[in-house]
Amino acid sequence: MTDTEKFVTPKAAHQYWAKHAYEILTETAGRYDAVITYSELAEEVQRRSSLWTKSPMRGWIGTLLADLVRVSAAREEPALTSLVVHKDDGQVGPGYDAVMRLEGEPVATDTLARETHAAAMRLECYRHWGADVPADATPKVSAKLRVVRATTPRTAAVEPRRGAVCPTCFMEMPVSGPCPNCA
Repeated sequence: MTDTEKFVTPKAAHQYWAKHAYEILTETAGRYDAVITYSELAEEVQRRSSLWTKSPMRGWIGTLLADLVRVSAAREEPALTSLVVHKDDGQVGPGYDAVMRLEGEPVATDTLARETHAAAMRLECYRHWGADVPADATPKVSAKLRVVRATTPRTAAVEPRRGAVCPTCFMEMPVSGPCPNCA
């Protein structure tokens, strides 16, 4: 950071960051299969605007993206926020549910439903902003999430441990000991 750059509050920088975020995300959408992380987007909007903040990104990035959801809807464009993912697992955050609400769809009850919707929206973004999309392209979760899923061992569902049935009152006994009804 140079001496000419200064620290501002997120509220003071919001309108400038929103403009740059839209530009950054349309550039991202122009590259097939591209995504950007929350932290990369936060860093880039500050760099391009020369408006830096000491406030943690988690405190303001959601508001910025919520505004972009409304902008995309007003312009009847695919939701650019589908391109913004967590760096550790490649998934969109719960804030993405705002996109689903604006489309009149039920809010995702699990991560897979949210990710499936976001994948379809990303494909729409790539097509809308002129990425070189293969003719047979289908929605797919981000490359990072595909790697995480491929390397994460799948565990079988674990049955809860059950107590034996009391031979006297036929009630389930605690796993830890005798029947409290008959003891």
